[in-house]
Amino acid sequence: MGFRDIAQIAGSAMTAQTIRLNTVASNLANADSSAKTEDQVYRARQPVFATVYSPTGEGDVAGARVQVMDVVESREPVKKRYEPNSPLADADGNVFYSNVDPVAEMTDMLSASRAFSTNVEVLSRLNAMQQDLLKLGQS
Repeated sequence: MGFRDIAQIAGSAMTAQTIRLNTVASNLANADSSAKTEDQVYRARQPVFATVYSPTGEGDVAGARVQVMDVVESREPVKKRYEPNSPLADADGNVFYSNVDPVAEMTDMLSASRAFSTNVEVLSRLNAMQQDLLKLGQS
């Protein structure tokens, strides 16, 4: 595995974590949103990651990138509250609220930001190794 392969793997991870952070931001922004019907209310979203293996010439696997396959909506039920005075209340006086769990989203955000930082460190170490290799050639 060459330096380019390492950079591509770390780069794919950073791209995936960026999408994950964007999804978390969208979920948190809509955590308290409400709607008149269950179909109109915001539902939490989560990215789906897939592993993309990089085979070598001998049939072995040299490394694996990550790819975002899709961003899917949560199947958790939305919250329904009886608020007959709300302008968004339906005929029965119910208002529907998002199914976003802010605590879970904050945990996901911390995990994604740490994974992103770890891959930045991988690229930093890779750069240092390349610089050391160039210095070796100058001696």
